Amino acid sequence: MIRVVPRVLLLLLVLLGALVASPGPASAHAATIGAVPAPGSVIGSSPTEITVTFSEPISPVTGQIQVIAPDGERINATPTVRGAVLRIPVRAAQRPLGTYLVSFRVISADSHPVGGAITFSVGAPSARPEAATTTGSHPSVTLAIPAFKFLGYAGITLIAGPAMFLAFLWPRKRSRTGAIRLIRIGLALTAVATLGALGTQAQQGSGSALWQVSWSEVTTVVNSQFGLLLVARLIAVGLLAVLLPPLVRASPPGVTGQRMRAGSPSGSPGRRVRAAGVLLIAALGLATWPLTGHAIAAPMPAVTVVVGVVHMAAMAVWIGGLVTLAGFLLRGTDRRLLGVLLPAWSRWAGLAVVWLVTAGLVQSVVQLGSLPALWQTGYGQLLLAKAGLLVGVLAFAAVARRLVARVAATGAAGLLRTVGIEVAATVLILGLSAVLVQVDPGRTAAAREGAVSGRGLSETLTSPIYSLQFNIYPVELGEYNTVHAFLYTPDGSPLRAAEWQLSSRLVSQNLEAVQEAIAPLPAGHQALGSITFPIPGTYEVAFTIRVDDLNRATVKTSVTVP
Repeated sequence: MIRVVPRVLLLLLVLLGALVASPGPASAHAATIGAVPAPGSVIGSSPTEITVTFSEPISPVTGQIQVIAPDGERINATPTVRGAVLRIPVRAAQRPLGTYLVSFRVISADSHPVGGAITFSVGAPSARPEAATTTGSHPSVTLAIPAFKFLGYAGITLIAGPAMFLAFLWPRKRSRTGAIRLIRIGLALTAVATLGALGTQAQQGSGSALWQVSWSEVTTVVNSQFGLLLVARLIAVGLLAVLLPPLVRASPPGVTGQRMRAGSPSGSPGRRVRAAGVLLIAALGLATWPLTGHAIAAPMPAVTVVVGVVHMAAMAVWIGGLVTLAGFLLRGTDRRLLGVLLPAWSRWAGLAVVWLVTAGLVQSVVQLGSLPALWQTGYGQLLLAKAGLLVGVLAFAAVARRLVARVAATGAAGLLRTVGIEVAATVLILGLSAVLVQVDPGRTAAAREGAVSGRGLSETLTSPIYSLQFNIYPVELGEYNTVHAFLYTPDGSPLRAAEWQLSSRLVSQNLEAVQEAIAPLPAGHQALGSITFPIPGTYEVAFTIRVDDLNRATVKTSVTVP
């Protein structure tokens, strides 16, 4: 039995390698749904404060929120957050006219980083200033996060399964050493995964590499709500490491038909109190997973957190029980004992699967948000793959259930092969789960569709008689694409136009140019209009401007509409 432990660890390491080699998942779960000034807008004077609104509550990442003025100067003060609204105080720039860049990186309610940038202009657009920070995660962090998730799931599985068998279904004459060692391995994996999550959160927020982290950043993470929950998980793991092995080391009533003697350790009031305490600590420890994941940011957090605990507990009992059977009890246990033990386990497993599927369905309904999200989003597609694997595992479980009735007569060889296949498939399910919790839930699709992106076009076009700065926002299909234009002399002074004309032509088709609406503003050197992009493609946009009775010129550019 001792030789089984390295085999189990080898299986986990092989599947962990496959998980790490898989494509990195998306990491941002909140979306920017509004900003003041509006992305792509042109305003008359410099703002004193910029606000960015997200689809769920967020917290700022220290040093990763910046406002860059047109001349490259950083002009923001310390930002504040209230719920889902980020407020950034700004001071007046030395050169206020031109395009400003707002670069942000925050942590969403489910502990995932959100990065992005938006622009706006004062007076007239100019070249977009460069951001001083990146908004993506380093590849080392992108790979490490699901790997640590997988180790955590594997850890609670190796704790729950052996502990359940040792407490209720372990034969009296079988050694408990291997199963208790498996519990300790599970506790160690859970602790490593938790420390890994603490150690990667700062880099996930800053966008730096896994090895680029300062002690102050780690301290900030530990003092955050996310960090305190993980510290609580570590405390729970430590308490279980002290309380659980002695509790399962003593022989319980067993499955051999022997009655528990009065006053034995198995039935003493003190033992029952310790068992209740261990169950409470385990439940509180399990709750830290949904409290730091999708569940806490869902529309019904109280429901989704409880359902998340039930889902993880059922998963750990079922998969951990299969590992215990395959690794220990189906090898070298008397057929008659198996004939008593396996039907009892079958009932436990059936109950765990019912709770697993029920909790999973509730989670899916809440996190998907709509039925089309099941096949239209990456989250839904991964969920379908996970469900497909689960159906396959349950099919093998049905075969195993029929074999249970014949174990006493034929032995456990056939059942061992079937359970081994179940274990391999369920470990793959754990891998999918580790990726799934990093992917945007389907319910965020609507928020992302309505998210502000700052996608527009700002450009300067020149002719011998004038210089034209213009902005088109947004650049998307439809008729609501606003054009704001500013006219200057070649030496940079405002130039009043006598007439403005705007046209667009789809380059990929042999069509005539379409005249678009544009009208001068009271300032004289400015004009406001709109442009329609009926279908995707590359458009030629032309401005024809007459500055007096004798001077007229046309300038053109290309705009690609996705």
